[in-house]
Amino acid sequence: MFETPTTGSGIMDFLKVWPQYIIPQHSLSKLMYWLTRIQFKPWKNLLIKSVVKLYNVELEQAERETAKDYVSFNDFFTRHLKQGARTWHLDKKNIISPVDGAISQIGQLEGNNIIQAKGKTYTLNTLLANDADAIAKLSDGFFTTLYLSPRDYHRIHMPVRGKLIKSIYVPGDLFAVNNATVRNVDNLFARNERFISIFETEFGLMAQIMVGAIFVGSMETVWLGQITPPYTRQLIIREYKDNPIILEQGQEFGHFNMGSTVILVFEKESLRWLANLKASDAIEVGQELGKVNN
Repeated sequence: MFETPTTGSGIMDFLKVWPQYIIPQHSLSKLMYWLTRIQFKPWKNLLIKSVVKLYNVELEQAERETAKDYVSFNDFFTRHLKQGARTWHLDKKNIISPVDGAISQIGQLEGNNIIQAKGKTYTLNTLLANDADAIAKLSDGFFTTLYLSPRDYHRIHMPVRGKLIKSIYVPGDLFAVNNATVRNVDNLFARNERFISIFETEFGLMAQIMVGAIFVGSMETVWLGQITPPYTRQLIIREYKDNPIILEQGQEFGHFNMGSTVILVFEKESLRWLANLKASDAIEVGQELGKVNN
């Protein structure tokens, strides 16, 4: 469903978002996957230099500082940072940001309702593909939605130490996750393709969700490798209780190719967000976002 435009800004949003309902989202994302892996030097150098200039990418913070040092655009986009480029607030009492980006929303669920944008909510049930065990523990919990722009570092890290017990791949649409689309497409994060990882932590359950989007050529995790493409229409659930995977706080979790969104959900009694954080705040990976309750 799309919100009817009534103002100048609403009309601009409409013009940005409406075409997404009719374009071949998955085919275009497959094309992006292929284009970003071309190793022809003039092509990849042009792409990298154009994005660095257009989005003011701080390439001096990366391990490799020039376009020629990368074998493809995707190699640039999934770049590693230099040691010391970020300040890591590693402490079992801290919740740290898993990504560079911006806070889209942050707060507490009202029952199973999560804020998507002003005047728009969606449900934990749909976000977590109706996983009853996770929903029961995470209802009324704390959440934050973190947006990664094309200029950002695109590797995802662990906000806390966790033991992976389940992952769920959910097929879906590939709408953009920019502000205009978030404001106007109902249930955006619950209708887009996503990869849900459910962890047991020292202070309760945590879900870390990678949300796919148009032109996000791939999603990967450190334990599974590439998840998409290929795209599928099938829900895929993996259990890890007998063979748990433990990831330490700050350890790499996975990465996107191109920008997208990460959503964190914690149990109700687990934590409190820092009071000064608000929607639209810029964040860096390793930055403290909250405190674990004793």
